[in-house]
Amino acid sequence: MELLQLPKIELHLHLDCSLSYQVVQKLRPDISEAEYRAAFIGPPKCHDLADFLTRAINGVKLMQTGEALRLVTDDLFDQLLADGVLYAEIRFAPLLHTEEGLTPREVVDIINEATVAAIARTGVKAGLILCTLRHYNREQSLETVRLVEQFAGTSVVGFDIAADEAGFPIDAHIEAFQYAREKGIHCTAHAGEARGADSVWETLQNFHPQRIGHGVRSIEDPQLIDHLKALNIHLEVCPTSNIQTNIYDTMRDHVVDQLYRSGISLSINTDARTISDVTLRREYQNLIDTFQWEKAHFLKCNLEALEHAFIGAAEKEQLRERLLAAWL
Repeated sequence: MELLQLPKIELHLHLDCSLSYQVVQKLRPDISEAEYRAAFIGPPKCHDLADFLTRAINGVKLMQTGEALRLVTDDLFDQLLADGVLYAEIRFAPLLHTEEGLTPREVVDIINEATVAAIARTGVKAGLILCTLRHYNREQSLETVRLVEQFAGTSVVGFDIAADEAGFPIDAHIEAFQYAREKGIHCTAHAGEARGADSVWETLQNFHPQRIGHGVRSIEDPQLIDHLKALNIHLEVCPTSNIQTNIYDTMRDHVVDQLYRSGISLSINTDARTISDVTLRREYQNLIDTFQWEKAHFLKCNLEALEHAFIGAAEKEQLRERLLAAWL
């Protein structure tokens, strides 16, 4: 089987940034493909992360009803199936989808039910990660992490903090991550993207996540790399997104190959399939073209992603067997 066709694991994927033209057309029948591209797909270069994040607004605006949430979830599973994804962790912020009367709990319930149905329909396995956002206050963060607790035993598998890392401090969120630790909730956290290695240190010391979303700026501090390796912290690397948010100028400048060679645990992810106009296959192809990555590189990344997935040992083993049967 051709390398790009092989089954893949994706851990870092935002639901509200991954609306295809087909699903947007269902929600806004009057939209042309040109209008869709202008409104939902970002330019190859945004000014910075904050500029990149403004591109998600149009997706969020459309995702305010139960029907819209179901359609968008179903659509993403179609994309994952076409992209050869075996298991994905899909993240969203429940509090963003309450503008037309849904409660945060109803939002999670609807997306969870849609996920269960889509898993049965497509065969793509998935978990859901609930996000608080950097600009949220203490109460909003606590409300989000409590939703993760309330949905234990469903498709909801973890907690994350996303949004503008450089623009907002961590103080309002320390209590929510402490709550997650006390309740045994799996955590990841965006860091080391818009800010440098100091942001990753701060995140590790205050949030204690098992994974870091992006984390690429960790390469700027050799001590941090050693620390991440010692703790077996996994980096969810999203190369195309990092070029688009202007962290690196071109793919050739990206540090993913340096990180891989450092021995740190990492995976390759799309982050925002629509805003970045990217698939996992295209991410892989970019790494093949730029850094001459081979099958062994991608297999290692997929196995490490699976090892750090927020699911139980039995499910991991089943997925691992399916992965290895195809790759070896």
